[in-house]
Parts: sequence; structure tokens; C-alpha cells
Amino acid sequence: MAKHLLERLRPWRERIDALDQQILDLLNQRAQAALEIGKIKEAYNAEDSILKPEREAQIITHLQNLNTGPITPASVQAVWSEVISACRGLEQKLRVAFLGPTGSFSEQAALAHFGHFVEPVPCQSFDEVFRLVEVGEADVGMVPVENSTEGAVNRTLDLLLNTSLKVLGEHSLAIHHNLLTQSGSMEQVQRIMAHPQALAQCHNWLATHYPQIQQDAASSNAEAARIASQDASVAAIAGKKAAESWGLQVAHAGIQDDAQNRTRFLAVGNIESLPSGNDKTSLIVAVPNRAGAVHEMLAPFAQHQVSMTRLESRPARTGQWEYYFYMDLLGHQEEPAVQSALQALKQQVAFCKILGSYPCQD
Repeated sequence: MAKHLLERLRPWRERIDALDQQILDLLNQRAQAALEIGKIKEAYNAEDSILKPEREAQIITHLQNLNTGPITPASVQAVWSEVISACRGLEQKLRVAFLGPTGSFSEQAALAHFGHFVEPVPCQSFDEVFRLVEVGEADVGMVPVENSTEGAVNRTLDLLLNTSLKVLGEHSLAIHHNLLTQSGSMEQVQRIMAHPQALAQCHNWLATHYPQIQQDAASSNAEAARIASQDASVAAIAGKKAAESWGLQVAHAGIQDDAQNRTRFLAVGNIESLPSGNDKTSLIVAVPNRAGAVHEMLAPFAQHQVSMTRLESRPARTGQWEYYFYMDLLGHQEEPAVQSALQALKQQVAFCKILGSYPCQD
């Protein structure tokens, strides 16, 4: 039976080998074409960013529309993100800053969004991510902005307000928290460590299963995993990537309170994304402290039929009970309807900062 099975499999395996060779040849041709584009830009002294968010999004969307299966649209996106990353990396490796150390969810989001052919730049804080990108020590940064369970990441909101960086992309990541220890057992554990957001996302599970164990905050889940790798009395809440990175075992898997737990990340940098055909625009506004001001702020979007997908308020810290409003709109700021709505909005508000327009992640 085994011999008969091998005979049945052999022609299909040979077919796969032949197709793989063709794919490899085509990938090399694509890479060479990308290098030629780089040479042309250099010849014309075109000071152009190696990263083109709108062009990359258009390539993937076009291929998804052409796809007839059985490969899924999500698989097309995953494969071509890596193809684009590999070709981009032949010209210049993109330096990507994120909250580290290695194994963090921020790193996972960064690599999923920009591909693995980048130069990772792990940082100790969100502030450092923004600072390194602002001064040019990293090309782009990836930071969490909101979680489906715990809401906004306030430090990211504050940094978006107070720095010059633009939003150039978004990535939504499913968050699966695990309790990690050196041995895979909780017998020696005296402390559970994680980023405050992760502790909050696992609050009910921890209260039910380990109410007696002290909980301590860490700068990131990956940092908690690093500490746990050196201290058998510490259990870390982190993803499986952190377990692999720091040689830890899973004591309990999937401990997040919400099974559908997701975090939305934003890619930030010093470039502006052009229209891709399926975009989102983020902005921050503040309104005068008078009756009806918030209603007037929202009216231009209804008037120009611009959909708003997110509205978040954050205290302005002036001591006057004033707030900044963080908004996401469907459409690029260069599209006529969005442009008209933004022009009308600026007449109604006391402050308006457009954070950027960027391709939507469907």
C-alpha cells in the first residue's frame, strides 16, 4: 500500500517541484524589476521613500481581485506582503521601531504589516518609538492605538497629538494571551507580570484562577517574558512568540477574558501616503467650550456623506474640562468629499490636526 501511495503522489510532487522553480524564477525577475526602478530613481536624484504604502496596498488588492482560489484573499495578502518586503529589502532594509524586547505583540504586528525583510528596532517605551522615528534613527514605527476590550491606548494618543509623525498604515492583530513560566507549571510562581493593558484584558481569568498571586506591571509583555526567563518565581502574560523567544513554556493558554480580543496598531513615519482607492483618514480636533459645539463638529461629515468609523475623547489637560477628539474617517483627505468635509470642519473647531491618510486594512 505504501508503494502504491508513493506512486500516486510522485507525479504531483514533481509537478510542485516544477512550479516552485517557475515561481522562484518569476520572483527573481520581479526583484530585478524592483532594483531597476531604484536605479532609475537614483539616476534622476529622486529623493523618494523606499516605502510606498498606497502602491503596496494597490498591488495586493489587485491580486486579491484577480484571485480565483483555492488560495484565500488573506493568504494572498500574507504571501505578497513578504514578496514586497523581500524586494524592498534588496534596495534598503526598512528600520521598524516597536515596543520590545523581541517577542512582543507590537513586533508581531510590525512584521505582519511590513514583512520580515526589515531591520527590527525594539524600544523600551512608546515614547522611544516616536523619538527614534522623528530623528531618523528608524524609518517607521508600529504602536498600538486601541484594544477591543480595554479601549484606547492613551499614551499613543498623547504622542500622536504632540509629535510631528504621520499615520501611514494600520494593522489589526488577534491577541491571544498565555501564562508563561520556565517549567510550564505555576507551583513556584509568586508574581504574575505583564503590561497593564494585558493584565486588564485577563482580569477576570486571573481573579478566578490565581487571585492570591501578586500582579506586577511591566513595560511590555515581552519584557515580562524576559524577566520570567531569568526568574522561576515569575509568570508572564504574553504571546506564543514571546515564549519561543525567551525559552518559556505555556502554563495556561488563551487566558484573555474576550475570546475575540484584538488590538489595532498604527504605522507612523515621516512620509504621507497617497490615495490607494480604499483609505482611512485620522485626525484630532478640539472644539470651543460652548453649547452645540460637538454637534457642529460632526455636521460637516453628514453634510458631505463622509463616514466616521471612530470617535474617541481625551482630556486636554488644561484644567478647563476641555477635550481632544480623535476621529477616523473613511476616505483619503485628497478625495473631494473628505476634502470638503475637512474644510468645513476647520471653520467650526478651535484646533484640527490631520494625522494622515492611509490604506484601510479590510
